[in-house]
Amino acid sequence: MAGHSKWANIKRQKAVVDAKKGKTFTQLSRAIIVAARNGLPDPAANFQLRTAIDKAKAAGIPNDNIDRAIAKGSGTLTGAASLEEIRYEGYGPGGVAILIEALTDNRNRTAADLRVALSKNGGNLGETGCVSWMFDHKGVCTVVLVVDEEQLLEASLEGGAESYEITEEETAEVFTEVANLENLSKALKEKAFKVTDAELRWIPSNTVEVTDPDQARSLLKLIDTLEGLDDVQNVTANFEMAEQLMALSMA
Repeated sequence: MAGHSKWANIKRQKAVVDAKKGKTFTQLSRAIIVAARNGLPDPAANFQLRTAIDKAKAAGIPNDNIDRAIAKGSGTLTGAASLEEIRYEGYGPGGVAILIEALTDNRNRTAADLRVALSKNGGNLGETGCVSWMFDHKGVCTVVLVVDEEQLLEASLEGGAESYEITEEETAEVFTEVANLENLSKALKEKAFKVTDAELRWIPSNTVEVTDPDQARSLLKLIDTLEGLDDVQNVTANFEMAEQLMALSMA
């Protein structure tokens, strides 16, 4: 599955340069709300909710805020706005494909905000399906590689994984079908692997290499702008960029 981690690597490199948190309190809280709405409001019985809570706690969100988000999602908190999940598709500078996942209580506002952000940074909002065919939706478990690769392969196969990749940070990413993510996470933990993250991720099936500094700056500025919108939960694009170029472009 070579190349499946390229966007994740870009995100990690960009985070180092930006020195920013990956998610805002608002975004993490909304992820809890949706998880609680889509399943039981009990983390022990809802893998999506349990994962969202773990990420929120890691970001320092207080327990009271987490409990309030669960209550909103389960419908036990009166006056809470209804949120819906929407995926938007578009293009960045140079025709780079971009997928944007949003949680919103006003789809007209969100679409307008995205359209402005894209148009001001050399991109444009497209129709549903215009770029999603270039991406595969997968479950991804990130593990600390404290044992040899053969043990990882054995554990991954037992957990129903499709493949894995070793990253540069002495960790590995294990890929599976969306519906099998919880089973894979459980199987890896049972084999004494430390699972630091379990998430659903859009993975580009092909990538565009960016080498032009101006295009690089425009793309990174666009991604920053999109990620800064409260309604946006996640942004994925299909470009590759050398770490040195990224650092120069973010300077």
